[in-house]
Amino acid sequence: MKNTDEIKVNGKIALITGAARGIGRACALALAEAGADIALGLKTESSDYGLVHEIEKMGRRVLPLQMDVSKMSEINAAVEKAGNHFGRIDILVNNAGIAPENYIENVTEADFDYTLAVNLKGTFFTSQAVGKWMIKHRYGRIINISSQAGFIALPTESVYCMTKAGISHLTKCMAVEWAKYNIMVNAVGPTFVHTPGTEDYLANEDAKNLVLSKIILGRIGEPKEVANAVLFLASPAASLITGTTLMVDGGWTAV
Repeated sequence: MKNTDEIKVNGKIALITGAARGIGRACALALAEAGADIALGLKTESSDYGLVHEIEKMGRRVLPLQMDVSKMSEINAAVEKAGNHFGRIDILVNNAGIAPENYIENVTEADFDYTLAVNLKGTFFTSQAVGKWMIKHRYGRIINISSQAGFIALPTESVYCMTKAGISHLTKCMAVEWAKYNIMVNAVGPTFVHTPGTEDYLANEDAKNLVLSKIILGRIGEPKEVANAVLFLASPAASLITGTTLMVDGGWTAV
C-alpha cells in the first residue's frame, strides 16, 4: 500500500470551458499530461490556437466543442456531445469568464447581464448539465475558477468581484448537494496571472506596481500555477477535499 496518492488522472475524461487560451489552456494541457482525455469548450470551435494538436501529440484523445457558456443551447449541446463521445465526463473545469472594467456609476445593464451570464450563470448551468452525467456514473470532480476578487474589492471590477464571490459560495452549495453521488466540488482563487486577458492591464506600470505591492510573494502568477492547483483537486490526492476555495494568490488575501 502506497503512503501517498499520485497527482494523476489516468483514464479520466475532462471538460474545460474557456479552454483556448490562458488558464483554461494551461488546465487542458496539465490534465492531458496527467493522463486525461480532453473535451475543449471553446467560444468559437475553430479557434483553439493549436491546442488540439498539442494534446494529440501527448497521445490523448481530444474533442473541440462549440461552447459559448452564455448560451444555454450551446452548453447543453456541447455537454451532450462530449458525454456521448467519451461515454462519461469525470472532471469539469469551469474556467470561462470575463472581467469588463467600469466604475459602478457607469456600469450598464447590458454589461451587468452579460458578465453574470458568462461567469455565474454559465458556471451554474454547465455544472448542472455535466453533473447529470456524473450523478449517473456516481463519480465527479468539479473545479470552478473563482478569484481572489471574490474575497477582496477591486476598483472598477464590482460586477466581476460579485460573480466570483458567487462562484465560491455556489461551490459550497454544489459540494453539499452532490457529495452523496461521490462528486467533489471545489474552486481555485487565482491572483493576477499572465494571460491574454490581463496583458493590457499589466502593461501599465502603475497598475502592475500596485498589484505587485499586494502580492506578498512579489510576482505575477503564471497559468500553469493555477493549472497545478486544478490538477491536484481533480486527482486522488485531494480525496477528502470538497466545498473549499483554494487560493492561488501569492498571499494577497493573507493580509
